[in-house]
Amino acid sequence: MRRFFAHSLFVLAAWTLVIKYGLPIVWALHENVALSTFIWWDFWWIAHIWLGWSLLYGGRHLLSLIYIVSILEIGIVTTKFFFFLSEPEWTIWTMNWFVNKIFVLVIFLMLLTHTIFRKKSYSTWIQD
Repeated sequence: MRRFFAHSLFVLAAWTLVIKYGLPIVWALHENVALSTFIWWDFWWIAHIWLGWSLLYGGRHLLSLIYIVSILEIGIVTTKFFFFLSEPEWTIWTMNWFVNKIFVLVIFLMLLTHTIFRKKSYSTWIQD
């Protein structure tokens, strides 16, 4: 499962880069506006890559990192959903954001749950 979660985090990071940076830049070029006009600034993809790498290669603080990142992500996404869904404004950009956040929420709920119930599988070294 560690590899599954690691690879899921890498896919999530790539997806985030494409929908929050790549597509907005392409659209800005199309619309002939400043490249940063449609970008949704987000640097969580760095934490996702770091956590994915840590899941693959272990480390002394792996469990703490999983708990901290998972709880922060779940809390942030849940809060953002609460405010967005109280007065949703559906556009192509918010729809992309919403789908991305659903994926984030699902991955981190699964990772946190799995980690809580299978702590030994998250010891320092991979136990495939």
